[in-house]
Amino acid sequence: MSAAAADGSPDIDRIFTALADPTRRLVLEVLGERRECSASAIARETPVTRQAVVKHLTVLDEAGLIEGRRVGREVLFRVRPEGLRAAAAWMTDQAAAWDRRLRRLKELAEAPTADQGHNHTSSHGPGESRRRTS
Repeated sequence: MSAAAADGSPDIDRIFTALADPTRRLVLEVLGERRECSASAIARETPVTRQAVVKHLTVLDEAGLIEGRRVGREVLFRVRPEGLRAAAAWMTDQAAAWDRRLRRLKELAEAPTADQGHNHTSSHGPGESRRRTS
């Protein structure tokens, strides 16, 4: 039961919500080290109970990050890389957008101003008033 946006693409909000929890990230890492794994096997490698692992697996499944298949009496889970690829692509797009914004800001900050292009022969120093006081 993976979630998808209206256009069929992975639901980025659900993916990031699922990945926000450190225990879920650990569960995902454990699954990533194996081809398939049961909730009991994951619980043996994490500091949480099997019941807690099952709850985390449900959130990861709903986000489209994993999927499970029944084999006899147990369910084996595996990572679905499409959701992680979608999250990585979104972050890459955001990084590129920020790089463009920062590059433009740098260009604006370093661009000569209208005053810098003129040769002034004023005897006034920086910050001094041009008005004479008597």
